[in-house]
Amino acid sequence: MNIESEIREAIDALRDTTANTQELYREACALLFFRYGITPTANKLYQFVRKGSMSAPAEALARFWEELREKSRVRIEHPDLPDPLKAAAGELVGRLWNDAQAAAHENLSAFRQEADARVAAADAATRRVKHDWQAANDELEHLHEAIDQASERNLSLERAVAAERAEKEALARELSAARQLHQAHEAELSMARKDFASELEKLRDALRRAEDRYEATEKRALLEIDHERTATAKVQKELAQLRQANVDLIQRQRDELGALQRELGGVRQAFGAAEGSLNKMNEVAGQHIAQIDAMRGQLSQRTTEVALLRRELELRDEKIRTMAQQMLPAPEPGDARPSAKPKARKREPSSPVAVAGAVTTTPPPKAR
Repeated sequence: MNIESEIREAIDALRDTTANTQELYREACALLFFRYGITPTANKLYQFVRKGSMSAPAEALARFWEELREKSRVRIEHPDLPDPLKAAAGELVGRLWNDAQAAAHENLSAFRQEADARVAAADAATRRVKHDWQAANDELEHLHEAIDQASERNLSLERAVAAERAEKEALARELSAARQLHQAHEAELSMARKDFASELEKLRDALRRAEDRYEATEKRALLEIDHERTATAKVQKELAQLRQANVDLIQRQRDELGALQRELGGVRQAFGAAEGSLNKMNEVAGQHIAQIDAMRGQLSQRTTEVALLRRELELRDEKIRTMAQQMLPAPEPGDARPSAKPKARKREPSSPVAVAGAVTTTPPPKAR
């Protein structure tokens, strides 16, 4: 607490006990001069008291100084002493009083300075403590804010870690599902490869059997066509064309089989295109089988035509023999020699049904 606050508190206490304005100002003058060593002025008095007009503190201050001067004079009342001596003695006692009062004021000033220094030191210490307390409080608030920020950051990190953990678990589940799906696709691809290899082997066997049957049929047809060369030139030409077409078809089938094998190698790289390629190969194989069936029908038809032509030739030969026998002269009577009959050429009986049955083949199994 500073001096002005103490003075104001003391004057407030005097205000409660003194109702007269002049008395209040006179007590305020004595308080300032004797207790605090402050020379009172009209402005200071009015600043602390703030009562009445501006002339009131001036009058109280003049009266205070007059009373103080009156009290500082010492009167010596003795009938035996002359007046000059009384005045000199009064002057001496007044000077002693002033000196004592000055010494007292000096001591009081020293004491007041020491007290002021202690108060200033206490105030400084108090200010330092308040400053340290404020700094500590600010630091504590900063620490609280840092702790709150750290807590929020920790919560956000925990949320981020939880989200990353959940995302990692979801990715792990997706990876596991993808691995299972990949294994299932690998199994399906392996089964598709096995099925395709089996179907391809069956198709090759069917083609080999068809070639063998075709070669056997061709040999039989050539043996029969050798006997009917003049009558079956057109048939031979058609058979040659058919043979060439069959050779071209077989070559195309081999090329397509090579393409299918290359496509099978491509299936290992792209499983998604395997099913489409397999369907396409099945369609091509179906077309090949349909073409082989059509060729088989054409071959059976040509064989039937050959058999019919051969039958027509036999009927023609029979007719020729019959006409030759009719054109022979009649035998003379008495001629014991039997009539010479032309010896007919013996041919192997053949029927269109037998020939057609020779080239009838069992159709290969349809590709899946």
